[in-house]
Amino acid sequence: MVRLKPNTIRLFGRLHARLWKLAGGKLDNAFGRLPIMMLTTTGRKTGQRRTTPVLYLQDESGLIVVASFGENDMHPAWYLNLEKCPQAEIIVKGERRRILARKLSPEEKKVIWPRLVQLYPQFETYQQRTRREIPLMRLLADS
Repeated sequence: MVRLKPNTIRLFGRLHARLWKLAGGKLDNAFGRLPIMMLTTTGRKTGQRRTTPVLYLQDESGLIVVASFGENDMHPAWYLNLEKCPQAEIIVKGERRRILARKLSPEEKKVIWPRLVQLYPQFETYQQRTRREIPLMRLLADS
């Protein structure tokens, strides 16, 4: 398997975000049956809003996202942005929501990880091929 470089992954993300905007937000499930949302964070360095397509898992108390960045040894920018500013916005199935992000504990990850691998088996390969522990974030409604 070819390891995608961070710039290539970012390019795919930007392309997906542009296509999503051009289609009027109708690309929520553009990758087959995988649930995709648009996540808008505040840039930790620039303060500018950044929108990224991310795969998510519906959980009983919110949505779970995986900061995989393929199998790269660095975290994705959206994850680092959420660490600095956990308030963000998502668009899921055409519905815009304000959220608050929280990193899952190792114990929580043990429970959720098998469901994520079932949803997208490549996550397991990503975790095996990177030196970092891939973090999971829970996105909760921000009231």
